[in-house]
Amino acid sequence: MDLGLPIPYLLEKILRAATLIIGSLVVGLLIKFLTFKVLAVSHRRSESAIISSVTRFVKQPVGYFLPVLVFSFVMPLMPFTGGSYEVMRRIIETSLIITFAWVLIRAVYVFEDVVRRSYQISKVDNIRERKIITQLQFIKRLVVLGIGFVALSLVLMSFAAVRKIGTGLLTSAGIVGIIVGFAAQRSLANLLAGFQIAFTQPIRIDDVVLLEGEYGNVEEITLTYVVVRIWDQRRLVLPINYFIEKPFQNWTRTNAELLGTVFIYTDYTIPVDLVRAELERLAQASPLWDKRVCKLHVTESKEKTLELRALVSARDSSSAFELRCEIREKLVSFIQKNYPDSLPKTRTNSPLETNTLTSSAASEA
Repeated sequence: MDLGLPIPYLLEKILRAATLIIGSLVVGLLIKFLTFKVLAVSHRRSESAIISSVTRFVKQPVGYFLPVLVFSFVMPLMPFTGGSYEVMRRIIETSLIITFAWVLIRAVYVFEDVVRRSYQISKVDNIRERKIITQLQFIKRLVVLGIGFVALSLVLMSFAAVRKIGTGLLTSAGIVGIIVGFAAQRSLANLLAGFQIAFTQPIRIDDVVLLEGEYGNVEEITLTYVVVRIWDQRRLVLPINYFIEKPFQNWTRTNAELLGTVFIYTDYTIPVDLVRAELERLAQASPLWDKRVCKLHVTESKEKTLELRALVSARDSSSAFELRCEIREKLVSFIQKNYPDSLPKTRTNSPLETNTLTSSAASEA
């Protein structure tokens, strides 16, 4: 804009520019208001999950994108020429790219939210749901990363100086690629391991795992690491390729059902059949038992004790743990109350008893 123009004409151009800017802002916000007003009315009638997610995630970025979009249409009417117009055009193009990328990223969140509502992992038999949520979480992060990368590239490539630098670097792209490959091979290995886990799924979200001597649930799977929520609410963070390279236990790989074991040590005088009948009665009375397996075996006869193993089944790992604790407590109480002489005991002979036995043997001889 030429500042050497007469003052009235200069004020007229400034007023015209301000009118176009304010008008674009008002029109954009009005379009946003009307759009989400219609969505709100529709949501009240149908209770649509998609409309709820769109309102929650997309409303804010659209409030920035629409005014910029409207202004980009009226920008040729701006009373600027030369360098001033070029600076404004660059600013609007950059703002348009950034706000549109923001809208796209939020749209990905809308898609994730709709899928999560359709596949709830809170249900008991949730193998299929956890499989889909695991893949969804990985794909969402990858798509968001891709949108951000493309948006940044478009912003940088809109400047001629950056394009020239990029053209010059292409001649050495092969060497740079080799150097970056060696420098980032660990990160690339984690990324490839993430792809493998997302689609082969040795672990899934909310899987019950036993690793590094800790028991917990898979809470989060990212592109580079996995967070395991341990039973006492600590968090164990492991690199994602740990689950490709090292063995671990997955208690819910195919289903959530588990067998729980309880070991009881008793004297040889214990009536095993009566203990087995009591185990069956306890299992039948417990809501934690899933009615699949309930058995009692003598699994070991040691020098001083018998080892009884109670085997019971439950619908998931937490129920199995609680059921084991309940069965152990009540079986021990049953033996204490009804067969106290069958509790483990140590037999020894005193010197007096030994002398008496020796005298008796001599008399008989």
